[in-house]
Amino acid sequence: MKKIKFKKVLATGTVLAAGIALTACSGAKQNGGGSNKKSSASVALITDTAGVDDHSFNQSGWEGMVAYGKSQGLKRGTNGYQYFASSSASDFTPNINQAVAAGYKTIFGVGYSLKGAIASAAKKHTDKNFVIIDDVIKGQKNVASANFKSQDASYMAGVVAARTTKTNVVGFIGGVHGDIVDLFDAGFAKGVQDTAKKMGKKITILNQYVGSFTAADKEKSIAKAMFAKKADVIFHASGSAGQGLFSEAKSVNEGLAANSSKKVWVIGVDSDQSNLGKYKSKDGKKSNLCLTSVMTGVNVAVKDIATKAAKGKFPGGKQLVYGLKHNGVYLTRGYVADSIWKQAQTARSQILAGKISVPSHPSK
Repeated sequence: MKKIKFKKVLATGTVLAAGIALTACSGAKQNGGGSNKKSSASVALITDTAGVDDHSFNQSGWEGMVAYGKSQGLKRGTNGYQYFASSSASDFTPNINQAVAAGYKTIFGVGYSLKGAIASAAKKHTDKNFVIIDDVIKGQKNVASANFKSQDASYMAGVVAARTTKTNVVGFIGGVHGDIVDLFDAGFAKGVQDTAKKMGKKITILNQYVGSFTAADKEKSIAKAMFAKKADVIFHASGSAGQGLFSEAKSVNEGLAANSSKKVWVIGVDSDQSNLGKYKSKDGKKSNLCLTSVMTGVNVAVKDIATKAAKGKFPGGKQLVYGLKHNGVYLTRGYVADSIWKQAQTARSQILAGKISVPSHPSK
């Protein structure tokens, strides 16, 4: 999750498999041929350092780009669509330059860490369209900014967590402190607190940050400590570091029977992370510990903005905010009990109706 900050089309892991099964090295080495003719509709995606198959922002963005390409009859490669993977921040500018040199018309930077590189490139290449995902670049007519009301879907996750926990202890693990992760942190906490009040219960929220979006080992240690303190539902907003949480949850659940009341749950983020939740219980039964996932519609934003650009309506200079209304953010159905799912949907309706106000920053 990058500094986490949306219209949305559901792209699936199957779509992604068609796109990412190709190696995650520099896009310059992945042109893949193709007989594309619509250079004005061509798009490129520059990843942050987590990789295109991060089960998070980059993966969702690439899914959206693949979906866009198919909708436009484009192929992967020159004059079509492509991604350029970054191993470190030092790759951002070179990858953008490669995309520009290759002739891609609209270039997406996934994650707030690319803000500086995108802003700088946009000033140099005024004939190109640029998009920053999960941040805002102001005052540049050839740059569009896409952000998400992630606090609203996180509130719903809080409702689910509060009604699912058997220990009355839940957890939140963030990646790096910042305005975007704050959305997830604040929304989740508010959802838990409001629901606990309705239920007449006291629910403890454990809260800790990794200090990284990639340090899975550190997150695994944090998760272990939270589980030791009786947390049985933990929501993460920490990018690929979240794989450490899933790993620790599996360690706990693999030692339990499938129907054990001591089972622990994980709430995923950004994309449907149920594939990370698969495990076998002590009695040999296949199960899943990913209760639900807070979806951030990077795929929707990418497809939406790319489509606008292809029609000659690129929203340069504007900030687009994707929320619950058009499923720009939402919860996956996952393994949420029917009665609890109904409560989450009620909360969704109340948020949309303005009856519930969800904060953007955690209370201090």
